[in-house]
Amino acid sequence: MAESLAAWLALREPADAAARSAVVTQAVVEALPDDRPLRLLDLATGTGSNVRFLAARLPGSSIFPGSPSTPPGASPGPPIGQDWVAVDRDPVLLAQVPPYATTRCLELGSLDDPGLFSGRHLVTASALLDLVSASWMVALVGHCRAAGAAGLFALNYDGRSRCWPREPEDDVVLDLFNRHQRASDKGFGVAAGPAAADCVSRCFAAAGYSVRRKRSDWELAPAFGDLQRVLIAGWGQAAAEIAPDQADLIGSWTARRLEHVDHGRSRIHVGHQDVAVWLPK
Repeated sequence: MAESLAAWLALREPADAAARSAVVTQAVVEALPDDRPLRLLDLATGTGSNVRFLAARLPGSSIFPGSPSTPPGASPGPPIGQDWVAVDRDPVLLAQVPPYATTRCLELGSLDDPGLFSGRHLVTASALLDLVSASWMVALVGHCRAAGAAGLFALNYDGRSRCWPREPEDDVVLDLFNRHQRASDKGFGVAAGPAAADCVSRCFAAAGYSVRRKRSDWELAPAFGDLQRVLIAGWGQAAAEIAPDQADLIGSWTARRLEHVDHGRSRIHVGHQDVAVWLPK
């Protein structure tokens, strides 16, 4: 199970990095203190893709490749002035987190460890909030508010998906998938699913935070064929779980969509949103 999840995370990491909103990331950078080491918390980190993405973009990233102070060809070192804690429940995934981050193997279903948030300047997560419940997000906001922490929550699925070439059943299958997302429970309560970005934005705004949102959509060209195959198979499986009486229709749709991938003609758009929050100074 962990190996297949690690493979999925590796497939999606380049698409995630290409999709993320530079505007939302910059909004958080400008809200963070620049006169002290940053204390950063990444929730449900997986293999650490969010850590890798942000460490090179937040204050203290001066020794990463491409920066003026890094010799050509040098290997990336630990970011200066960034204290990362990366949390996940899977030790196999945590073994792939960058070594400059401290890892903690911890279930996050209840967020009942307030010490995890204490003193943090930024709490962040990627591709998480559509899997958690509204009550979980309320608890998250409370912990962030108590710590005075900013937040950056990237790649929240928002229900907007489209495939090319079109197939007659596309809308039916993707609607079933969205219903599955809203009915699932990954250990965080019944998931907010496509409503996640709306929900977390409202919760933080009610707690006095400034909120910035932008789309961070996947645009999967034929070169992302391996990622497309896993995505299509996942859509079909979830749809069949919601509507087993339509299994034949879903199976036929899945086969045709995979054939488009195999022939190099498939393009897929998946809607996400990035959300940045911070307390006004």
